[in-house]
Amino acid sequence: MPLDDFDRRLIAATQAGLPLVPRPYDAVAEQLGCSGDRVRERLARMLEQGLVRRIGAVPNHYRLGFTANGMTVWDVADEAVDALGAAVGALPGVSHCYRRPRRLPDWPYNLFAMLHGRTRQEVEAQRLELRELLGRHCRADDILYSSAILKKTGLRLGKA
Repeated sequence: MPLDDFDRRLIAATQAGLPLVPRPYDAVAEQLGCSGDRVRERLARMLEQGLVRRIGAVPNHYRLGFTANGMTVWDVADEAVDALGAAVGALPGVSHCYRRPRRLPDWPYNLFAMLHGRTRQEVEAQRLELRELLGRHCRADDILYSSAILKKTGLRLGKA
């Protein structure tokens, strides 16, 4: 779908994230010279049309005190991975969960879940809870702890 001038200005104004103020859509609207309702309505249409996949918050876990962050990887039975992934993704300590193809013979894992805690002991306790939830469907697991903060970015428009 072609973007009009307002769409491009809206994306440019929000591509680095919404402002951290009580009324972020109104702040963007002020920058664009329109109403907050117009910003909200256009972003909602962009979501419906698939131009924007989602609008969400990306917390800085380190600044929130969660410095023990581990990606748990699981070898889960293929016939159960979708249902189990949905259950794992709904757990409070899981920020994201997704399925990936195995890379045999070296990498048998097909379910990934990011856990956050203030200590590695907290993360290990969450990992044990996940293992119980996965039960007989889980054949192996591991955990990979973060050693650096990676910058996350969303949609970026290039110069036309």
